[in-house]
Amino acid sequence: MDGCFALLADDITWTNIGSTQFSGTYVGKQALAENLLGPLFSQLKAGISSQIEQLTAEGDIVVAQTSGTAETTDGVPYNNIYCQVITIRDGKFLAVTEYMDTALIDSVFGAK
Repeated sequence: MDGCFALLADDITWTNIGSTQFSGTYVGKQALAENLLGPLFSQLKAGISSQIEQLTAEGDIVVAQTSGTAETTDGVPYNNIYCQVITIRDGKFLAVTEYMDTALIDSVFGAK
């Protein structure tokens, strides 16, 4: 996780689409860690294993199609597909908008 956080700008803006309990915009590393990653990862046995399926880049924008596999602390599989639109500044992630199967999130973690 430290390696991933090192790739983020201190003033990152991370937006998860939809109306799930994890949806919203998180500004700054601390808000991202406390308000998104902490609540999400506390419900997972061992975080999310992610795999990059495809990357497309133009200028300072990168679009990543990824898949993630995880299991909740209750033993429920959480395997989602993601599309992240990433803005890069000085070699770090400045902004991320993440698209995913929000119905799956609601079914695994409960609706907001």
